[in-house]
Amino acid sequence: MSGTGERRERHEDHEDREDREARRRRGPMSRIGDLIPDAAARLGLADELRRARAVAAFDRIVAERAPAAHGACRAIRVDGPALVVEADAPIVAQELRLHARQLADAFRSAPAGAPISEIRVTVRARGSSSGR
Repeated sequence: MSGTGERRERHEDHEDREDREARRRRGPMSRIGDLIPDAAARLGLADELRRARAVAAFDRIVAERAPAAHGACRAIRVDGPALVVEADAPIVAQELRLHARQLADAFRSAPAGAPISEIRVTVRARGSSSGR
């Protein structure tokens, strides 16, 4: 049995050396989130990434500050000082307007937000697709 144990130890030592060597060649590890902005910029997608982050930030803010509207609205674009938001129904639009000041303040201070001063809410036309 000692022969099997010795072979296993040598195999494990060999794997450990290979792992250490592979880590040394790769260099220090980086968080994927830190790499994405540079990669997006090199691919010409920086604006699209910024927009996606802003949309996701708005979605999180709505979930927290106006939960009744969450899932029934979406940020469309920043238009000058306004964040344009689309609501699925008039009642959702009313809920967003009721919380507009808090939503705008939270979006303005969010890391992925933008320096907006107002939220402009539109109601999606019946039968139109929002791309979701």
